[in-house]
Amino acid sequence: MRTLRLHRTARTSALATAAVLAALSLTACGGGDSSAAGTPAPVSDAPSPQPANDAKAPAEQSKDAAGSTTSPDTGSAPDSAPAAATKKDSGSTHAEPAANTSKGGDSGVVTLACHGGNSKVTLKPVTRPVNHMLLTVTNTGSKSCNAYGYPAVRFGEAQSVPPVYEESKPQAVVTLFPGESAYAGVMTNSADGSGTGGYSTKNLTVYFQGRDLSGSTGQGAKVPLSEKVYVDSTLTVTYWQADMADALMY
Repeated sequence: MRTLRLHRTARTSALATAAVLAALSLTACGGGDSSAAGTPAPVSDAPSPQPANDAKAPAEQSKDAAGSTTSPDTGSAPDSAPAAATKKDSGSTHAEPAANTSKGGDSGVVTLACHGGNSKVTLKPVTRPVNHMLLTVTNTGSKSCNAYGYPAVRFGEAQSVPPVYEESKPQAVVTLFPGESAYAGVMTNSADGSGTGGYSTKNLTVYFQGRDLSGSTGQGAKVPLSEKVYVDSTLTVTYWQADMADALMY
C-alpha cells in the first residue's frame, strides 16, 4: 500500500510540472501577440549607420585634408600642355614669323612690286666704268617691295626699251624694306663712238616690271636730271642689284 501511494504522489508531481510548463508556454505566446498589436519597440540611443555611398574614397579624404584640389607640383608643365597656352602665358598671342632668307624678305607675306608710287629713283654719274651711270631706287613706302627684273628706262622720247645685260641677273629677287635701296648700272653710250642715233636729254622716266616680268606695273617714276645725258644705240642696263658694286660690274 505504501508503494502504491508513492507511485501516485510521483504521478501527481509530474502532472503538476507539465501544467506549469504549459502555462509558461502560453504566456510567451501572449507576449508576441502584444508586440504585433502595436506596442512600440524601445528606441535606441545609438546613431544610425551612414549609407555606404556617402563614404569618401581615401584619395578624396586626403584631398580634403590638404585643403587643395590641385595635383602635387612636380616642377614641370604637363606634357600635354598645348603650345598655344604656353605662348599666351609668355605675353604673346601671335605666332612668330619664320626667319627671312634673303635681304629684306618678308617670309610668308605677299610683297608688292616697287614702282613710282612707293619709291624714289635717282640717276648719278660715276667715274668707272666710263660712260656709265648709277640708277638707284629707294623704297619710300610703309611696306616692303620687290624690285623685279630690270628698269625700263626712257630717255627723252625714246620709243623702245633698251636691252639688259643678261649675265647680270641675280640669283634672287631684290626685296626692299622701307628706306632700303636697289641699284642698276646704265651704260649710256659707247666709249669708242660705235653707237648710232645719239641724242642728249634732261628727261628720264623709269618704269618697273611686275612679278611675271611681262611688262610694266604701277606708276612710272620721273627722274630729275641736273644736266643733259647723252645716249645712243648702245644704251644698256643691268638687272636690279642689292649691292652697288654689282650694278657697276658691266
